[in-house]
Amino acid sequence: MRSLILALSVTLTACSAPSLTGWISPYQMDIPQGNTVSEESLAKIKPGMSRAQVRFVLGTPLLTDPFHADRWDYAFRLTRNGKLAEDTRLTLFFSGDTLVKAETHGLTQPTAAVPTTP
Repeated sequence: MRSLILALSVTLTACSAPSLTGWISPYQMDIPQGNTVSEESLAKIKPGMSRAQVRFVLGTPLLTDPFHADRWDYAFRLTRNGKLAEDTRLTLFFSGDTLVKAETHGLTQPTAAVPTTP
C-alpha cells in the first residue's frame, strides 16, 4: 500500500512539472480575417478607374467609413497558433467616382501604376 501511494505521488508530481507542460499546448486553428488582395489584382488597379471597376477587380471593401466616403480599406489578417502571421492593408482614395491614389502596408511589391505612400 505504501509503494502504491508513493508511485501515485511521483506520477502526480511529474504531471504537474512546469517543464513538461510548457511544450504541450492545444491545437489552435488558423484564423484568416478580411479581404485577400493578391499582387496580380493590385497590379490591375490604375489611377482614374471608377469605383465600379475597382470593386469588380478587388471585390467589396471590408471597411467603408461613413465619415470618409472617398476612402476604401481592404484589410487582411492571418493568425497562426495564436500569433499574428500576416497583416496587410490597402487603402484606396477616390475623388468623386475616380481613383486618385492607393496606400499599401504589408504587400511585398506595391505596383508602380498606383502612387503609393508608406
